Amino acid sequence: MSANDSLMALPPDFKKRIQIEIDAQLAVNLDSLVDQINARAGSESFNSHGRLTVKKLAVMLLENAGMVISRPGSWEGANMADLLRCHGYSA
Repeated sequence: MSANDSLMALPPDFKKRIQIEIDAQLAVNLDSLVDQINARAGSESFNSHGRLTVKKLAVMLLENAGMVISRPGSWEGANMADLLRCHGYSA
């Protein structure tokens, strides 16, 4: 069964909840990163996900990871596949 076949079996409004735990230093680093990105974006900037939060950042990165399968030739899918290769994973 392919990923597309699996998707067809799900209702269109299906959402999956993913819960993770991260250590305190990573949480501080992510908060700082999001603050830095938002400060540099300015009030008139265009971006794909609006003003970032750590949750929005995680969703954006997971969407890009999913594009390795759904849109492998896109810049998001191709760059995420490269990132995974750098970590020793082959998609």
